Amino acid sequence: MDLKVFSKSLLFFYRYLLTRLRSAHATQVKLYKYPYEDKLSGRVLICDVEGGLLRSSSTFPYFMLVALEGGGFLRGLLLLLLYPLVCLVSHEVGLRLMVMVAFCGLRKDGFRVGRAVLPKFFLEDVGLEGFRVFSRGGKRVCVSSMPRVMVEGFLKDYMEVEVVLGRELKDFGGYYTGLMEKGNKTWEGIASKELFGGEGEMNASVTGFGGRYLNSFHHPLFSHCKEVYLVSEAEKRRWHPLPRSAYPKPLIFHDGRIAFRPTPASTLCMFLWIPLGIPVAISRLLIFLSLPHALSIPMVAILGLHFRVTSSSSHHREPQGQLYVCNHRTLVDPIYISGALKRHVTATTYSLSRISELLSPIKTIRLTRNREVDRVTMESLLKEGDLVVCPEGTTCREPYLLRFSPLFTELSREVVPVALNVHFNMFHGTTASGFKGLDPLYFLMNPFSCYNVVFMEKVATGSVDGKECSSREVANYVQEKMGKVLGFECTALTRRDKYLMLAGNEGISYKEAKGS
Repeated sequence: MDLKVFSKSLLFFYRYLLTRLRSAHATQVKLYKYPYEDKLSGRVLICDVEGGLLRSSSTFPYFMLVALEGGGFLRGLLLLLLYPLVCLVSHEVGLRLMVMVAFCGLRKDGFRVGRAVLPKFFLEDVGLEGFRVFSRGGKRVCVSSMPRVMVEGFLKDYMEVEVVLGRELKDFGGYYTGLMEKGNKTWEGIASKELFGGEGEMNASVTGFGGRYLNSFHHPLFSHCKEVYLVSEAEKRRWHPLPRSAYPKPLIFHDGRIAFRPTPASTLCMFLWIPLGIPVAISRLLIFLSLPHALSIPMVAILGLHFRVTSSSSHHREPQGQLYVCNHRTLVDPIYISGALKRHVTATTYSLSRISELLSPIKTIRLTRNREVDRVTMESLLKEGDLVVCPEGTTCREPYLLRFSPLFTELSREVVPVALNVHFNMFHGTTASGFKGLDPLYFLMNPFSCYNVVFMEKVATGSVDGKECSSREVANYVQEKMGKVLGFECTALTRRDKYLMLAGNEGISYKEAKGS
């Protein structure tokens, strides 16, 4: 080798080594070691979301959720077909490709997937071990390679993060273009004092936490850290999921149709199932509509719709009709109660699509949200036969009970509480912001589902344990008893709270508002 070339190579290596030593002096990187609580207390903690908080570093499921819930099945299928290409190209190119497919053409003002859908899946992917480190920091700053609109709702609303720094999306005419801004304009426009406090003690009071996956700690923000703690992918695979009881803020409401984590394999199974699931759903519906309960229940059980009935006492037909009070899980709650009783009942509802009303095998009556009008309507229905009411007024997917309206206590001297729970594995049969007319199809398209129906002891509506009480106290008592049977937590949240969070409205249509 030429001596001149060798000397230049040696000089280049010396300069590179000197640069690395200076960098190591400024920021100390530690592997496979977690900071102690006393070291993090009161410090600013910079956490890489994908590397230090979530168990899986793959962002594909979250982009698939944006594609499916924000754009539809065709957009999701396109993203799935492009997944092999995403794996072949570099991480940055693959990320931009997923952003393009998932976001291009979505309306910016109407994008609610980040707050209504994604938090549930993010919370289920949080690692308990990573969260223990994350929760010890004083002020927490989170950085992510995903667009900020995807992670901000999860981090600020549920993880109590003060500052969220993610990629920014370009938009044109109120629609996302599918392109990301160069660099990270979110954090570049924020002064260091606002992020870390005083300049003089910056490095001493800032600690980084991330993963070794794709060198996530090389985000420019980590240069302000005195120490950076890293965790390997092998160690993250041993992390445990964060239990629901440890959530900083409980997840009560969420929206969207997808009930599973859409990894590439599970998403492929969904698309393979849909051509078969539609005729299966139609067959199940025809059985419900055309056959009596004695035949329809066992036949739909063969097709994957199971249900289990538990009764603490016999519930015979009353002369004036029996009032059944149940919690609300899906639109088919009254149908399963009718099947368990083996006789037709009448169901009342606040908002039901015309399609669902026409397809219902039992009689359904719409309420007006005018208390006096609705009370008279339900009293007349109760004189004709058995009546099912859902005092929550809307469905809740998680193990919580919303506030019970006390109107049912004014309809009958005693009521039969019915505790309901349902499990399914592919699609949610309810929606807050989507087209409600498809609710029956999505529910019946699940490969398997199981309804648990528990008939509880009758409750007098004028007193509690022999003591005279108000209608509100009786409603709270029924809610509490039902919560204990189901293992659900009782809340004071209402339909209005749900729709304000998930759909940006109060859940009342123009006709309902006019009628009230």
